[in-house]
Amino acid sequence: MPAEKLRQILDTSAVRLADLPTARRDAELLLMRALGRDRAWMMTHLGAEVAPEQLTRFDGWIARRARQEPVQYILGEVEFYGLMLRVTPDVLIPRPETEHVVEAVLDRIAHDAMLRICDVGTGSGAIAVALAHALPQATVTAVDLSAAALRVARENAERHKVADRMRFLESDLLRAVRGERFDVVASNPPYVAEGEVLEAQVRKYEPRGALFAGPTGLEVYRRLIPEAREALVPGGWLVMEIGHGQREAVAELIVGWDGVEFRSDLQGIPRVAIAQLRA
Repeated sequence: MPAEKLRQILDTSAVRLADLPTARRDAELLLMRALGRDRAWMMTHLGAEVAPEQLTRFDGWIARRARQEPVQYILGEVEFYGLMLRVTPDVLIPRPETEHVVEAVLDRIAHDAMLRICDVGTGSGAIAVALAHALPQATVTAVDLSAAALRVARENAERHKVADRMRFLESDLLRAVRGERFDVVASNPPYVAEGEVLEAQVRKYEPRGALFAGPTGLEVYRRLIPEAREALVPGGWLVMEIGHGQREAVAELIVGWDGVEFRSDLQGIPRVAIAQLRA
């Protein structure tokens, strides 16, 4: 039997993924990884043949994607703020929107200062590792209720050589660091309301505890904001990702703070709430 060629494999795979809006893109990305090649090479070698072992690996990945498993879990990694991070089904897949949390922190602090930062609900460690990587003098505490998530976060810290300035604590919000003080508390907390309809791949595969906050979606903010008030030094910053349509409700929860601001994503949707504890 003649070996299959790239163009034929891509066309067939896109048909297998036809129910997904990103079918062709997903097929290309998975094939690139199976071949160990970049897109430029693949697009200029569509007549090339694929080795049987590469095709077997790719077919397995396409079967998983056809069941709506996210590409990031299939490949086991995702890029976030210029860093390649490991992800597993134990952690939420970092989104581009969450990069705005990192940017908001970096815009408000001295990059050469010996800061203490706490990332609440760290998951994969995306925010914590990105900040530790960008701030060589900072120490970062990453807390999460999930021990499995903390293992992934630690692995990402080690991968990017910042683990020596980080610690990983199993904690319900800031409980494990009660009595400590931080210059920054950052968080991408659960903010989806129970009953809200999510994409099938999110609903089926991503950890429920990292998504849903309660009946209104505001339940974690109502606990986190007063805990952050106790944990921050005077003049310290609270930076949180928020859900679509939550700006006004979150604004009411941070009344009495200084420097209150909301940062929007590239679509103009408010995605980050920023507040400074009065000095």
